Amino acid sequence: MEKDPSFNVLGSTLQTCSTAPMTGFFRNGACDTCADDQGSHTVCVVVNAEFLAFSKYLGNDLSTPRPEFGFAGLKAGDSWCLCASRFLQAHDEGCAPGVNLHGTHVRALEIVSIAVLRQHSSDPL
Repeated sequence: MEKDPSFNVLGSTLQTCSTAPMTGFFRNGACDTCADDQGSHTVCVVVNAEFLAFSKYLGNDLSTPRPEFGFAGLKAGDSWCLCASRFLQAHDEGCAPGVNLHGTHVRALEIVSIAVLRQHSSDPL
């Protein structure tokens, strides 16, 4: 799998989203993507309790540890590369987590507008 160029939604070099917990489609800490990333794990978010509950309700439990996969479970305040469509769904439902624009891959813009991303930015520009 070859990674797409690592640029963020601001047009600069994609920054690391999180290495603790390790995140990203490539599990390299960045929201890098490629053609094989069907979920477009491109939005670098800072999760909160409301979003974690919403995600669990929808069947994607991100808070429960899964040691068999080396996953400790997310807690409020953790950063994570989230699927762009799930982020947009959370936005539409009023429970979107904060966004790190510097860590959000430019390909997220194929699904989520820059205006929506900026609305939830944890580092407003």
